[in-house]
Amino acid sequence: MTCHEVGRLLDAYVDHELDPAESASFQEHLASCAACRRRVAERESLGRLVRSVPYYSMPDRLRTAITTAPVRSRVTPRLLALAAAVMVAVSLGGVTAVRMVRARQGADVTTMVAQGIVDSHVRALMGDHLFDVRSTDQHTVKPWFPGRLDFSPPVEDLAAVGFPLVGGRLEYVAGRPAAALVYQRRQHTINLFIWPESTGTSSDDVRAIRGFQLRHWSHDGMSFWAVSDLNDAELADFERALQHQ
Repeated sequence: MTCHEVGRLLDAYVDHELDPAESASFQEHLASCAACRRRVAERESLGRLVRSVPYYSMPDRLRTAITTAPVRSRVTPRLLALAAAVMVAVSLGGVTAVRMVRARQGADVTTMVAQGIVDSHVRALMGDHLFDVRSTDQHTVKPWFPGRLDFSPPVEDLAAVGFPLVGGRLEYVAGRPAAALVYQRRQHTINLFIWPESTGTSSDDVRAIRGFQLRHWSHDGMSFWAVSDLNDAELADFERALQHQ
């Protein structure tokens, strides 16, 4: 199964409408395609959000007006005015609902990514896999990524301001490949995750999860997530130092 076929069958898969053979082929493709796994996750998230929007039934006043209207005068100026008012209200409510869904979807995706960032940070520290390439030289770390990623991450050495580069590795965050650069601040490790920015993604973000500080920003078409057990003030200094390079 190809990515194009996955796109065509995506709704049917999410709604459990594929036959066993198609479903098996679909899942086989997902196992080897991070982009399609992300499409499925986003569609499932959108479905949950749509189902959470409140359902509003027809007002009793309108129902009564329709069911009791005389046959010889099905459409009256009063009924037309009432119907028009209802349509306007429904339209405005629909726009509001769509905006709510989109906002909640964006927040939901950002939270999922942030949790994935923390999981990757902890996994790297505990699993002794902090580096694929270990070097304090940005001209050694940066050339290591081409051929392993379909983008070239910016690599800066911030030793002059107290955040020396110590290496990098490949990572997968929320189903997408990412470059992970590793910086040091005294005895604290900072993981900086980088991937190409996607249209419609959330804006800058600051949060704490499980005792770790996170900062997200975008620059020159790239999305950056920094995570560490540093305090937020020092992690903010790290972000500013990178943005001024």
